[in-house]
Amino acid sequence: MAQATVFSFSPVEAVFALRESAREQPGGPPPKASLAHNTAVLRIKLIGANPEADISGEDELSARSNYFIGKDHTAWRRDVPQFLRVRYSNIYPSTDLIYYGKQRQLEYDFSLRPGADPTRIRLRIEGTNEVRLHQGDLVLVCSTGEIRLHRPHVYQLGDSERKEIRGDYVLKRKNEVGFRIAPYDRSKTLLIDPVVAYSTLLGGSGDDIPIHIAVDAVGNAYVTGYTSSLDFPVASPIRGGNHGGLDAFVTKISAAGDGLVYSTYLGGTGDDRGQSIIVDPSGNAYLTGYTRSYDFPIKNAIQTRLRGSTEAFVTKINADGSDLVYSTYLGGSSENYGWGIAVDSLGNTLVRGDTSSRDFPIVHAIQPTHGGGSFNCFLTKLSADGNSFVYSTYWGGSIGEGGIGLAVDAAGNAYLAGYTASNDFPTVNPIQSRHVGSGFDAFLSKFSADGQKVFYSTYLGGSRPEWQYGISVDPDGNAYVSGYTESVAFPVVNALQATNHGGIDAFVAKVNASGSALVYSTYLGGSADDIASSIAVDSSGKCLRGRLYKINQLSCS
Repeated sequence: MAQATVFSFSPVEAVFALRESAREQPGGPPPKASLAHNTAVLRIKLIGANPEADISGEDELSARSNYFIGKDHTAWRRDVPQFLRVRYSNIYPSTDLIYYGKQRQLEYDFSLRPGADPTRIRLRIEGTNEVRLHQGDLVLVCSTGEIRLHRPHVYQLGDSERKEIRGDYVLKRKNEVGFRIAPYDRSKTLLIDPVVAYSTLLGGSGDDIPIHIAVDAVGNAYVTGYTSSLDFPVASPIRGGNHGGLDAFVTKISAAGDGLVYSTYLGGTGDDRGQSIIVDPSGNAYLTGYTRSYDFPIKNAIQTRLRGSTEAFVTKINADGSDLVYSTYLGGSSENYGWGIAVDSLGNTLVRGDTSSRDFPIVHAIQPTHGGGSFNCFLTKLSADGNSFVYSTYWGGSIGEGGIGLAVDAAGNAYLAGYTASNDFPTVNPIQSRHVGSGFDAFLSKFSADGQKVFYSTYLGGSRPEWQYGISVDPDGNAYVSGYTESVAFPVVNALQATNHGGIDAFVAKVNASGSALVYSTYLGGSADDIASSIAVDSSGKCLRGRLYKINQLSCS
């Protein structure tokens, strides 16, 4: 779903803005992100409404606003009161329209006094490609995505309790919508609340790009990405201002979505980008990304200085966001990118990324030298205090590798997923022993907790290119991977969809715990291009969620 907000309103019209950030086109390492974005505008107009409705504020706040605009002092407005709600009375006969703030969004209700007719309320949607009903919800589709209005919340207030009334949207004609209300007590006030799907804007006046999100055990959300805004919203910040063209950010949003627990910039005078975030059971947040800042914030660092043109970083933030537990550069004298992060049950941090450096820090390595080509993957495990390496290794062949997939199981074994163009990529007990496609094949590798053994490492691909991004592991050690393929001969087993339906199809595959076989492997897509970028499983091993992008028409599931 595209991000939406109400940015203006009147007695007869509400205007929504939808913004979609431009997506990186997956390909060879390292991907280059763009700050471009697309914006569309939707207008919801009240048909037949009273444009001269009386306006009144309700529940006055203690805060005041001042507007010192222009040189004419007489046009300045001082000490303007603020209110929780604004009521437009008799927008329809015996019907009021009430605007109010909720969770940093502007929402609206219709309040129908006794004798009012709910069928008089009609909404015309402008700026959409499609208006449809889906399981009671109203879906407004435009070029950048969609706004979803849940089935209207309709109720009456009694003496001791609130009585819920069944309400539905009704499509009157193209792009016009009304309400159908079940029988109710017409001697009492009726309230209709069109509920906008939970979402919130997070950003300032510049470009703000969220990249990754994690959720803790109680439902708080942790977001990282990067921003060019000088006024990005901060709360209890470790660093309160933007120090470069782009700064990474870390934001913790409460479980209800109604407030920032903390929000902070993270960066120096160069460009800094957060790429992946994870949370441990105590609420500490771990993130990785990359920086071009010589003055990136460093604490208890295993590497204290920027050695290359671009350096990966690893940062741990304490549970209340008040301090860095540790923060370190990670890289050699060339280009180094941190893409994925995981934490094992002992608090050790695993980082995967890509490097072109021949002097990347290597400790207890299963592959101590760079395989050649442009980029190799790296897999690094830091101790729980961040002060030492458990191991750090290259992983790749003579042409090049990339990808973001990283997972860890209960025993501390690491699973690395990505894509490789190398014919000599290191394989161990492989399901597929050789590179068979043009360009990239997907790969999957499993490392022991101490990094001294590879249980299995295999190609996974067909005659055309594959890119693998998502990975998850169930409690039994089965690995689930997702990505996309151009191949018509991708290896399929027990497939839900056995053939490629388009030029590019997503794929999902499950590899058994020993890495000896595919439990299932399937295409997933239609006649256009389809990309799976992440995957997760529940405790029973069922695919729980993922993200599927349909190129040129946003379609997330």
